[in-house]
Amino acid sequence: MQVILITDIANLGHKDDIIDVKPGYGRNYLIPQGYAILATESAKKVHAENMRQRAHKEAKMKEAAAELAQKLEGVKLTIATKTSSTGKIFGSVNSIMVAESLKGQGFDIDRKKILVKQDAIKEVGTYNAIIKLHREVKVEIALEVVSE
Repeated sequence: MQVILITDIANLGHKDDIIDVKPGYGRNYLIPQGYAILATESAKKVHAENMRQRAHKEAKMKEAAAELAQKLEGVKLTIATKTSSTGKIFGSVNSIMVAESLKGQGFDIDRKKILVKQDAIKEVGTYNAIIKLHREVKVEIALEVVSE
């Protein structure tokens, strides 16, 4: 069964992708939740026309994301947290803290676009985070977690 995605879905596809899914998954989850529409011939024609019109806007967005990626290339964040005497963090460092630290340096990036490579940073040290600025533009930044 082919569907056209209306929103980005992790591990499945991006918005406006035409993908094959199992009929039950498409009919019982994706379509009723509003995440996809059925890919009929008429829907594919409308989708193709929309994609042609959107191509120019997409190129500008990608270019802006690439410029921001160049600015973020050399950024190194230092996040100070409360720790125990052994270096364990009370709680963990997450994407919200990274977004606030970036905002302090003048970069306004949504926390949902930030992926901390480790599931939970719970110790003092140096880590990496990936920022997805665009579907094709990603930048990796260094995080240094220190004790307050």
